[in-house]
Amino acid sequence: MLVVFISTLIFPTKSLATSWAYSFVVWEDNIYVISDEYVSEINSEIGQVSKYSDMKSYPGNFSNTYEKGTKYYSIKGINPNEVIAIEESNGRYIKAYRDGEYEIRSVFDGYFDGQQGVIRILVLLSIGILAVMLIYKFKKNRKNGKNLFR
Repeated sequence: MLVVFISTLIFPTKSLATSWAYSFVVWEDNIYVISDEYVSEINSEIGQVSKYSDMKSYPGNFSNTYEKGTKYYSIKGINPNEVIAIEESNGRYIKAYRDGEYEIRSVFDGYFDGQQGVIRILVLLSIGILAVMLIYKFKKNRKNGKNLFR
């Protein structure tokens, strides 16, 4: 019980589920927001979804909407650094607009930053050392037939 209490002080809870503000794909470390515009003049294949999840963020050509293997295309006359096309299952191509650089966020983001982060790391190290010492003493006393708390 004490360990649970101490761990909640050290690691404030964060939801592990992700809430997405919009549908997107990631290509070459940039996030592209899916629009409601379709395009018919595609140029060439430039990539594909390597990982799909509607709960977690992943590196690579990740999407929160399209399944693994969904292909990305450049659009004729448009720079793919601005807009790309995503092939949908019905053979149509939908536009996705670049929104900026894709950053993967961790549930630990901010927990080990600054002065509080140093304190949390020191507390964790102290608890770890104390746990190792108690386990060692318990095993030694148990081997000698003694009670740990005498």
